Amino acid sequence: MELRRYALGVEYDGADFHGWQQQDGLRTVQTELQHALSQVANEPIEVVCAGRTDKGVHAYGQVVHFNTKADRPLHAWILGCNSILKSDIAVKWSKEVSDDFHARFTALKRTYRYIIGNTATPPAIMCHYQTWYIKSLDEQKMLQAAQHLLGKHDFSSFRGANCQAKTPIREVFEIKVQRQDHLIIVDIVANAFLHHMVRNIVGVLIAIGEGKRPPTWMRDVLEACDRKKGDVTAKPNGLYLMQVLYPKSYGIIT
Repeated sequence: MELRRYALGVEYDGADFHGWQQQDGLRTVQTELQHALSQVANEPIEVVCAGRTDKGVHAYGQVVHFNTKADRPLHAWILGCNSILKSDIAVKWSKEVSDDFHARFTALKRTYRYIIGNTATPPAIMCHYQTWYIKSLDEQKMLQAAQHLLGKHDFSSFRGANCQAKTPIREVFEIKVQRQDHLIIVDIVANAFLHHMVRNIVGVLIAIGEGKRPPTWMRDVLEACDRKKGDVTAKPNGLYLMQVLYPKSYGIIT
């Protein structure tokens, strides 16, 4: 039979997963999604994602693609997978795509969100879905600092030690920092991200928001191209992959 390629939109709560990537003996998003798809297709399925997420990181708008010889209506991939998957992962939509579509390499932009709970006491409810920070943070200083990241730069200072990317050059199109009551929300849109890039940026923003450093420190860290010049890596539980944007020709709206 003819080989077909499908794209899926996937949402998951990362709290109980050891990240996206398949690892022997560990519960990962890739492992469980591939298992469900293989059951629906009645053949082994391997999936490729738009962006690998670490242990504890969540996704609202993850996109994956896979190839199969199975002939199934689009809704069968959604309903079939969701009947097999546990409640902390769900397939939201499915679409047949051309064989030149690639969930990772044809993506134009990715949006990540980081949520900081800025309160005097730690949250009991929603504790896995925000990073708690007890000291008061000035979101306006954080926003001012974040603007130094706009444009195309060498982001080596925000690159994790285990990053496998061929180049540290990335382009940030938009970055926002806003407060909603006790929550500080950081949204970053870029063409792609390095390993731990968002969490390392947030670590610097927190230091600036607390007043340990001036907003211009973000520029200094960026220009140093040295990870040792930054602050600590922010925790994973406040991070969400929100959206992946593709060329309009593929007809994928996330």
